[in-house]
Amino acid sequence: MNPTILVVEDEPAIQELLAVNLKHAGFLVARAASAEEGDAVIRAALPDLVMLDWMLPGQSGIALARKLRADERTKELPIIMLTARVHEEDKIQGLEAGADDYITKPFSPKEMVARVRAVLRRRSPHLAGEAINIGGLKLNPATHRVTSGDQNIELGPTEFRLLFFFMTHPERVYTRAQLLDDVWGDHVFIEERTVDVHIRRLRAALEPYGHHERIETVRGTGYRFRGN
Repeated sequence: MNPTILVVEDEPAIQELLAVNLKHAGFLVARAASAEEGDAVIRAALPDLVMLDWMLPGQSGIALARKLRADERTKELPIIMLTARVHEEDKIQGLEAGADDYITKPFSPKEMVARVRAVLRRRSPHLAGEAINIGGLKLNPATHRVTSGDQNIELGPTEFRLLFFFMTHPERVYTRAQLLDDVWGDHVFIEERTVDVHIRRLRAALEPYGHHERIETVRGTGYRFRGN
């Protein structure tokens, strides 16, 4: 469940510094040395956040940010610009291109990690790593535990991801295709009926604790998690 951060930086030393500190903070890290490489990584599998250097060989980071914001698939992808530019007009240009935050070089690794967490909390609160409690059903993404009262609920990895998604997106109806994209990943190609199998397993695991009825089937559409 750890968020994946894509670092797009052409200077090897800075790229390594970013990657090491992000991994130490518990993030998964993907790397690219150019906008073109970064774009290819994103097309293969969406990261949870992009750290994007302004000055890159070939296409600039600003150009890639604008491209990501113009694409339906990536328009909500959190972006942090990383640059040596310190003037206010440069910062404004970066934010207008779609960046969520702006870090200037040289930077403090602790501040960098704090800014990543802040952007994730603001743009993708379900990735902030905080425990979720709905009606006595508690899921802790940091410890990978699900409990009902003081009782542990044993779930398989896929059922855990599915429940995590449902509990962070309650009361909304999702089609099988949407669940495949959001839970399995938009780069995974499996049959939509696979979702039904894992829904049944999740309900069976929750039934002894009375939480199975929270997962509702919406006829002709998909599934919804009842949060009240």
